[in-house]
Amino acid sequence: MSKIREGIKDKKRIVIKIGSSSLQHKETGDLDYIKLDVLCRELCNLRNQGKDVILVSSGAIAVGKKAVGATALKANSKHMGFKQACAAIGQARLMMTYQKIFAEYNQIAAQILMTKNTIVDDVNRENAYNTFTELLDMGVIPIVNENDTVSTYEIRVGEDDVLIGDNDTLSAIVASLVNADLLILLSDIDGLYTDDPRVNKEAKFIEEVEVLTDEYMHMGKESTGSNVGTGGMNTKMQAAKIATSCGTDMIIANSSDIRIIHRLMDGRNLGTLFKANKDENFDVVEFIQNIHS
Repeated sequence: MSKIREGIKDKKRIVIKIGSSSLQHKETGDLDYIKLDVLCRELCNLRNQGKDVILVSSGAIAVGKKAVGATALKANSKHMGFKQACAAIGQARLMMTYQKIFAEYNQIAAQILMTKNTIVDDVNRENAYNTFTELLDMGVIPIVNENDTVSTYEIRVGEDDVLIGDNDTLSAIVASLVNADLLILLSDIDGLYTDDPRVNKEAKFIEEVEVLTDEYMHMGKESTGSNVGTGGMNTKMQAAKIATSCGTDMIIANSSDIRIIHRLMDGRNLGTLFKANKDENFDVVEFIQNIHS
């Protein structure tokens, strides 16, 4: 076990991001309640250890689309207003599910919906920080998502628009905002490879990244994303840039077994670990504004 991995167990403030594809059954698109239950239990266990925990959860649009039915989905799937409406339906359903499961473990959860303006506006950013701080002091687990009902930044990934990114990037922004010690990105891939392992069988797995160089950034190709979520490895590398530059260690790990969370926290050699290298000259706001400019 490396010294960096050994130190993971001592992290006090942790942000965990889980993607849409990790929350659903591939066959039907319906929520995977077993995974959700295990996720909530893992987070509650971290809270019981005295750690601050923030969950960044995707899935609102997917849940909303499923709720309105296949006919409406087929007819309106490309219409922006329809997607925003689905986000409104799905976010409420998703939070209701989280609240019910967390309540079973005697844990309070809270919802925080953010937009790009939450970050780039100084007053809004300070207000968001104050909210996170108070919730964590209360022992509450904040559940964060981009506010897709009023913001199209995440929905329009791939179009010519300046956007916040998907929830990979959002989770890194949250980690930087609250001065987190660790960011864990749970996805449908084991971590960073030298190339897309689904295309190139010769691709090599990278266990640790000491310094995030341009070479590593180039390895993040959008082709590694699933067809359910909006993010691929490219957005995860952007998240790594934000997190490590702001002094936060980051791990990309496979969410096929959600119990990987406590294994990672035990310091096991799983996923790809990106070591924090705080850069005093790094400007999160400027970086976000320039991502897709």
